[in-house]
Amino acid sequence: MNILVAIALWLLIIVVATAWHELGHYWAARAQGVAVKSFSVGMGPIIYRKMIRGTEWRVSALPIGGYVEIDGMAPDADRDGKLRAPTRGFAKLGALGKIVILLMGPIFNLLLALPLLAGYYTTQGVTTPLTDRASIGSVTPNSLAQRVGVEAGDVIVAIDGRDIPDFYIVDGKRREGYRQVQDALALPGRKSFSLERDGRTRDVTFDWNPKDDKGERRRFGISYGPAILTRQVAFLPALGEAVKTMVTGVPLVLQAFGNLVGNLVTLNTNPSADSGVSGPVRTVETVGQAAQLGAWSVLGIAALINLSLALFNLIPIPGLDGGRILLVLVQSVLRRPLSFEQENFINFLGFAFVLVLMVFVVFSDVARFF
Repeated sequence: MNILVAIALWLLIIVVATAWHELGHYWAARAQGVAVKSFSVGMGPIIYRKMIRGTEWRVSALPIGGYVEIDGMAPDADRDGKLRAPTRGFAKLGALGKIVILLMGPIFNLLLALPLLAGYYTTQGVTTPLTDRASIGSVTPNSLAQRVGVEAGDVIVAIDGRDIPDFYIVDGKRREGYRQVQDALALPGRKSFSLERDGRTRDVTFDWNPKDDKGERRRFGISYGPAILTRQVAFLPALGEAVKTMVTGVPLVLQAFGNLVGNLVTLNTNPSADSGVSGPVRTVETVGQAAQLGAWSVLGIAALINLSLALFNLIPIPGLDGGRILLVLVQSVLRRPLSFEQENFINFLGFAFVLVLMVFVVFSDVARFF
């Protein structure tokens, strides 16, 4: 697919997800009588503006997000230009009111992701990975795999006469059973794969050495992953599946974030140490692949981006919604507000940390191609 079309689709998804997120903050603020000075779709130079009910609605030139300016969230400037803590709007609310405003952005993203995921599941079906089977995605022409009769679409159900388990333990770590294919091809010797094709099972046997005569690594010539079971569901059951996806997504996002921080600390950009966090390059690639599969696949990606945006914003890093909520709770427990300088410094550190993470993700993304 044309790379420019993929980039345009990705930017559209990002702008819609961000604008919807900010709309949640806007709605919660206005519901509590807090003024909203401006609402921008996009960032950077303003190309269109219109005042509606006390809010300046803007369209900005750079389609890379958006923002909402809630009265009393940003510091005020006195006549000498010095910044001071605000005393109105958001700043005057109690802890619960502030948390509602901060929480409503991620909640809006979740509310948008829910029907998008349900629609995707209704049209495309709900997929379940079968870890006790290895599905062959592709076979390299003229490879050993092709010569012994392996074809794309085959499913490996047994290796050397032993059924593939759901999971197995290696060095104390749990691994999905289909990864035994990799383990088998890492060792020399006579190998046997039991292949399932068109409802029938046949064995292919071959002699294998993972290194050639020069000692360099050989490739068997297959790409594979867990077999996928797809079942069709109606919209209401699909909503339940969407909720399950959201719940199971929480530990996955936290794990990916932890992996990302670990890679940042060790400056590890090796593709084999993939954190699970996709940068713009890989996301554009994914959107382009989804677009080739159809509109619902793109909406499925949009749902996952909304889900990721919601969960990431809830991580308690200063500067993000989760970090701001944490500061509100800390001040409630202490029963005294932090000084303006303290809160401003904490948020500055949080923003700097997030910026460093973003730069590292982009750098790691680009490093994959080299």
